[in-house]
Amino acid sequence: MTPQMQQAVKLLQMNNLELQDFLEAEMVQNPLLEKAEGSEDDREDFEEESRDSRQDEAVEYSRDDEEAQASREDFDAGSYMADVGAGGRSNFSDSLPDFQDQLVGQKSLRDHLLGQLHIEAENSLERSIGTLLIDRIDESGYLREEPDVLAQQFGCGLETLTRVLSLLKTFDPTGVFARDLPECLALQLDERGELTAPMKVLLENLDLLAQHDHKKLSKICGVDVEDIAAMVLLIRGLNPRPSAEFEHVVAQTAIPDVLMKSLPKHVGGGYRVELNSETLPRVLVNRDYYVEVSSRTKDKKEKEYLSAQLTNANWLVKALDQRAQSILKVAAEIVEQQNGFFLYGIEFLKPLTLREVAEAVDLHESTVSRVTTGKFIGTPRGLLELKFFFTSSIESADGIAISSESVKARIKALTDEESVDAILSDDDLAEKLNGEGMNVARRTVAKYREALNIPSSVVRRRIKKSEL
Repeated sequence: MTPQMQQAVKLLQMNNLELQDFLEAEMVQNPLLEKAEGSEDDREDFEEESRDSRQDEAVEYSRDDEEAQASREDFDAGSYMADVGAGGRSNFSDSLPDFQDQLVGQKSLRDHLLGQLHIEAENSLERSIGTLLIDRIDESGYLREEPDVLAQQFGCGLETLTRVLSLLKTFDPTGVFARDLPECLALQLDERGELTAPMKVLLENLDLLAQHDHKKLSKICGVDVEDIAAMVLLIRGLNPRPSAEFEHVVAQTAIPDVLMKSLPKHVGGGYRVELNSETLPRVLVNRDYYVEVSSRTKDKKEKEYLSAQLTNANWLVKALDQRAQSILKVAAEIVEQQNGFFLYGIEFLKPLTLREVAEAVDLHESTVSRVTTGKFIGTPRGLLELKFFFTSSIESADGIAISSESVKARIKALTDEESVDAILSDDDLAEKLNGEGMNVARRTVAKYREALNIPSSVVRRRIKKSEL
């Protein structure tokens, strides 16, 4: 693989924040690269020039070609967008190359948590909800949002979300997913067996601890001042920021690479999918500067240096264009395929594979994998990794594939709605699901029910009666 192809692979794998840092470094090293400055009034003319410059498909330039083109090549992320769900798919260039090699990045807190989730989650529904929650923690490792708000946004039951959140709070590093500092410390103390009743009261009064009012704390907690001192010493040994040991925390990826925006009904509705241009600089290749400097110098090495820098700059702009189109093609296809999820929630998450998307957008499966790994899309249901949308499936009565997660979510909803006089057996559940168009056998229902830790109908009836 050539160095240029290796660079293209790296660019494809970077998220917007990583790419921004990379481009800033490149502009420092290459005198022919510059960041475009200008007002919104300049954008229309600038984008027209951008479109013209991208019509040339060549990626290698001779010195004569370079000197003959006394203009500017550019990359502007703001010019990449596609409308989906309201009139068909967008058209993209078919000339994009497919990059095969993948570089392994440094493990992040997100990766660390996802690894535990895939081991500990009982089923794919828990894994999906857990993934959504992992992407909501802040730079300290806290989950600040209210569970009921998240459940509504995700389109799942509050009980299900609470169960998954309880599981996540057992993950390493201890204290992650706490709502605030007191809960973060409480989780760590509980793991050590030190979460006593007086300690709980102390955690509820951390403001007094900050004021060093040990006497008042002693009175409130019902222990001696000496005990308060020992409790304070114990707290000082805890970690208030569970994410601190990770260099790359989840919050660094909490900026979307792709934006999904609703289109007004008067233009047909649907969504617009576009790159998040706010996080990417507009990169120019200043050919005018190249012509000016190269015409003044007579030194052969200096001319060779300038020529090499121009070739590198041209290639970078082309590679950025290819990266942008690949991401946009894949994201637009995912949005179109998963329209039901965006409208109605996780029960309507459609089964989808990398291969299906790759075939639809005419890219290699490995390219789709790189595009969807570590890239996030801002949606009406929150910030989601593009890889989140790939799930397994079962077949519906009319032959249409249905996500197994959707079936499990429906089983959970049906059992949650039961009354003591109307407990559903596995046969009853299968009948209801088949009536809703889900082609599910009784034993499949039993398998999914057990995966969700839902007791048998006999046990559920007994539990319901005991609650009366």
